[in-house]
Amino acid sequence: MKKLFGGYSLLLLLLPVFALAQNTITGKVVSDRGDAIPYVDIFNKTANSSLSTNGKGVFKINASTPQTLVFYTDGYVLIEQTLSPSPSETIVTLQKVIDLDELVIQQEKFNSLNKMKDIDGTAIYAGRKTEVISVDKITANKATNNTRQIYAQIAGLTINENSDGGLQLSIGGRGLNPNRTSNFNTRQNGYDISADVLGYPESYYTPPTEALAEIQVIRGAAALQYGTQFGGLVNFKFKAPSGKPIEGATRTSVGSYNLLTNFTSLSGTTGKFSYYTFFNYKQGDGFRPNSNFNSRNFFANLNYQFTEKTSIHFDYTLFDYLAKQPGGLTDYMFNQDMFQSNRNRNWFDVNWNLFALRLNHQFTEKSQFSLQLFGLDASRKALGYRSNRVSNPDTEGTVRDLLKGDFVNWGAEARFLQQYDINGNSSALLIGAKYYQAENTSMQGPGSANSNPDFNFDFDNFPNYASQSDYTYPNLNTAFFAENMFRLSQNFTLTPGIRVENIRTKANGYYRRINTDLAGNVILDETEYENVTKDRTFVLFGLAASYKPNNRIEFYGNVAQNYRSVTFNDIRTVAPSQIIDPNITDEKGYTSDIGIRGKLGNKLSYDASVFGLFYDDKIGDYQTENPNGAAAVVRYRSNIGTALTYGFETLLDWNIADTFFAESDFKWNVFTNTAITGSEYLKSDAPGIEGNEVEFVPMFNIKAGTGVGYKGFTCSVQFTHLSSQFTDANNTTSTADDNTYGIFGKIPSYYVADISASYQWKMLKLEAGINNFTNNYYFTRRATGYPGPGIIPSDPRIFYTTLEIKF
Repeated sequence: MKKLFGGYSLLLLLLPVFALAQNTITGKVVSDRGDAIPYVDIFNKTANSSLSTNGKGVFKINASTPQTLVFYTDGYVLIEQTLSPSPSETIVTLQKVIDLDELVIQQEKFNSLNKMKDIDGTAIYAGRKTEVISVDKITANKATNNTRQIYAQIAGLTINENSDGGLQLSIGGRGLNPNRTSNFNTRQNGYDISADVLGYPESYYTPPTEALAEIQVIRGAAALQYGTQFGGLVNFKFKAPSGKPIEGATRTSVGSYNLLTNFTSLSGTTGKFSYYTFFNYKQGDGFRPNSNFNSRNFFANLNYQFTEKTSIHFDYTLFDYLAKQPGGLTDYMFNQDMFQSNRNRNWFDVNWNLFALRLNHQFTEKSQFSLQLFGLDASRKALGYRSNRVSNPDTEGTVRDLLKGDFVNWGAEARFLQQYDINGNSSALLIGAKYYQAENTSMQGPGSANSNPDFNFDFDNFPNYASQSDYTYPNLNTAFFAENMFRLSQNFTLTPGIRVENIRTKANGYYRRINTDLAGNVILDETEYENVTKDRTFVLFGLAASYKPNNRIEFYGNVAQNYRSVTFNDIRTVAPSQIIDPNITDEKGYTSDIGIRGKLGNKLSYDASVFGLFYDDKIGDYQTENPNGAAAVVRYRSNIGTALTYGFETLLDWNIADTFFAESDFKWNVFTNTAITGSEYLKSDAPGIEGNEVEFVPMFNIKAGTGVGYKGFTCSVQFTHLSSQFTDANNTTSTADDNTYGIFGKIPSYYVADISASYQWKMLKLEAGINNFTNNYYFTRRATGYPGPGIIPSDPRIFYTTLEIKF
């Protein structure tokens, strides 16, 4: 009896040990040689969570049921295994990668920010400054594309904020004007979406964040693969079709100032056919009088997989919106009451139609080909009273300025990538070509005296309107590019590149200048006809290097030549406050980055770099007397001179939960994003410019935030601070009592804070937040034309709530 009692006692003592062993998955990740692999990333598909092995390749998961785990790290083939709880240690073996492009093709992203792979499809990114935003990892106001929150971890970006529900994206950085992202090559799913890549690279259309899987940002060294620009590439990658026959989601948002949006999507896969489509509707009022908007956005993506190696993809995008704009303010008006508006007849209308057809073919495991055909049929119309004396009231019954632009263009881009071995290390050669043709028109003249959005010219009632023009811009661009990633050792890659460009831009048309006396009598009536052709061919070179001592750290560096052709706005004025230098020419220069990025264990992610941007013949504005003899002070647009922008950018993301609360459902991270930037005009022929700071360059650009979560609940808080920045090359400083123009002067330093939260329960998700919860009054833009002229105030405190239902 004592023996029996003793046996039961021993069994009772061991039960907790057995229970613990049966609720734990312990393993070790090793190479095919049996060596432990430290810091391997692991995604738990069953629990939708992430972890990493420790420095000895060991991992541990608390679980009572089998878990499906994905293991991946640089240099090894991704594998997926289902492991069951066991008292013994499981050995997971990773094979050295042969085809680099196998890496992370199906990789789950753990953080909201990652970097591009060295090779992705038919593109090479080794050694570049790249950033990838995983949209589903962000807790933010996605209904209005809140740029401040969505791009919070992209270092050094400057933002023009507009109270328009996020219909337009305006980002810049490193001394580049943020206006409509015109200094980036802007694409979706790899094809161009701006009005005209060369002649008018402004983005009036921005994809809704709710439809996106990723936002890819590649800095200025992307010029060799994606065309002539100084900012780099922004590519919006839409969500992939669901693996089910049909799956849908609908998101309805309401917010301050009568905001109402709905986003509804459907996707699915049936056999070889798959699709993803959505419709997005937005309407709302701005926080100022005379402001409202409504928009419709439809997108359809259709795919057919002919074989395992060949697929075809078709995209169609429709974007249409109408906005009433309250105009700009002077410094005096802003300080007196930023909620006021003295414009009640200003309107803006956009209609965008995008088409794209992509063919992907894999000849062998190491040879890939892609062909992208794309086209745009779009229009932009701007109507209103736009006196450069901003404080002048808009008088009913007077003429309005009407500007109409139609954009019709198409292009094709082909790429071929071949991987090969050098001493057992996989290298890659990329060659490609692009053809682009545009036939765009622009007209400016008198609009009606009504207050409604009437976008018809009224020459009958206003034949002597001062600014009249009618132009056609036939553009043609052919380009050839090549890059070769030499993997000289297992750790070191060197990627030289070249791009050959031929750009032919034309301006055919006339502009008419009419001056009248105070009685309305015509004292000057001149019509000047132009037939200008600019044809140039040039070669750009670049070099990128990457050194990875191990799979947790990378040293990278790159330098590339850049080039930017003169645009429509650089050739012909569209704003009454601006005069164009008739001898204006293209811009050219260099961009470079040197940095280090990686992870410390699975606790801290970092990316720190220094950059330089050398800008020759930089186009910009400076304040001067009107050279045409009028008394008004104007902004003169010309090649100002040679400019240099340089600085330090760093991103730190600390996973506090994995540091102190490993193997729990609790999530907590903190990030800081800091850019310290300096700039100077090294030389200039314009008076008073040499030695000045470059416009749009705040010395300090700081963003910091934290996110916490537990199971289905997440919450994020973010703080943004920018120091003051000039908006013209004169480095004009305004005064609080300036009540004339509003287009000259600094953008004062400001800070703003946002909070967002979400809760997921089965098929339902509730999101809510407060943007600018400290209710700061500030502005980020002095517009020279629409939506001004003048200061455009940023949103005060606003609230939003979103309900998502998946089905």
